[in-house]
Amino acid sequence: MPPGYWPDPADDPGVRPGREPLALVTPDGAVVRGILWTPPGNAPWRTAVALGHPRADFSVHYLAPLLAAAGYAVLGFATRYVNNDTDCLHELLVVDTEAVVAELRRRGSEAVVMLGNSGGGSMFALAQARRALGDAFVALAAHPGEGVFMLQVVDPSVIDESDPFSVDPTLDMYDAGNGWRPWPQPSSYAPAWVDRYRQAQRDRVARIDAAARVALEDREQAKESMASVVPGGDDWNRLRRRRVHARYLTVYRTLADPAYLDPAIDPDDRSLGTIFAFPDPLDANYGYGGLGRVMTARGWLSTWSGLSSAAAMADTMPGVSVPTLVVHATGDTEIRLHQARAIHDASGADDRTYVEVAGADHYLRGRRKEAVGLLVDWLRSRVP
Repeated sequence: MPPGYWPDPADDPGVRPGREPLALVTPDGAVVRGILWTPPGNAPWRTAVALGHPRADFSVHYLAPLLAAAGYAVLGFATRYVNNDTDCLHELLVVDTEAVVAELRRRGSEAVVMLGNSGGGSMFALAQARRALGDAFVALAAHPGEGVFMLQVVDPSVIDESDPFSVDPTLDMYDAGNGWRPWPQPSSYAPAWVDRYRQAQRDRVARIDAAARVALEDREQAKESMASVVPGGDDWNRLRRRRVHARYLTVYRTLADPAYLDPAIDPDDRSLGTIFAFPDPLDANYGYGGLGRVMTARGWLSTWSGLSSAAAMADTMPGVSVPTLVVHATGDTEIRLHQARAIHDASGADDRTYVEVAGADHYLRGRRKEAVGLLVDWLRSRVP
């Protein structure tokens, strides 16, 4: 079981919730699998919690048994893109989420809580803003969008997208001249350099976006040209290949946030480093870690581009008008205090609450029962 997931002895609720595996088929034929957790002893329930993530299997999320023990049904699920978001389209994640909520309603749920943890926050915020699926919304250790997160971590020193070792030394966070110090010493980057770095991150994402759009435009142009040629001929055959061609983007070095090494950047309770590599984030930036490393053109634009994805919570949260709870772990190495507070501030709900769990990490290890307690207290005054 990967870190952050149940079972962990510390998270044992001390009772045996019910568990039922489910396989749902969406209207467009995708399969969404999950586990429906229910209160122990077949106790009746009136409110259900939907728990999902764009690519992770949340059917065994650590919150599921704890919330079931508190009297809620919980449907933790895996989307059509589980463990592989190469062609992830957030617009279709909305379809998957809608199927999950519809199943909970079919089973008699009087209220549905959309609980978005980590990348599930932006996925559910998009679904709620577009479909108004749930009766309450919770963002737990949620980042402001997968694409927005990529803007924070993509390495702007890459000067040749085909060369994983190409480096502009003036933008290299691992160059001593820019303030880097060998692990485990903290680095110290000048604010002006950080500002330049952040702009260069946006510039790199814009260049990748441009390449992705060219690839998609080429498909469309081939589709239009096919209408003017003889079906089955040589030109038609050539154009048909271009019409269906899916260009894959290889995006090297996608874990290079200077805040990983410099605690003076957006100070909070986090430790040095990242949850994606230990001990030194360089290992994930150049090695097997990272995010969005291989993407289709359309998958990149829909999911990992902070300039193009529709799943940015700054854009979707104003459309979330149901009671909203934002819970931020102040020791999270990936999500900054100002980002969590901005998610709360952007909410379109009249009833909105912001809570910080001091010192907790991204997975709330050692603090999960505390988090469930505050979540349950908040829910009991708002849903059945």
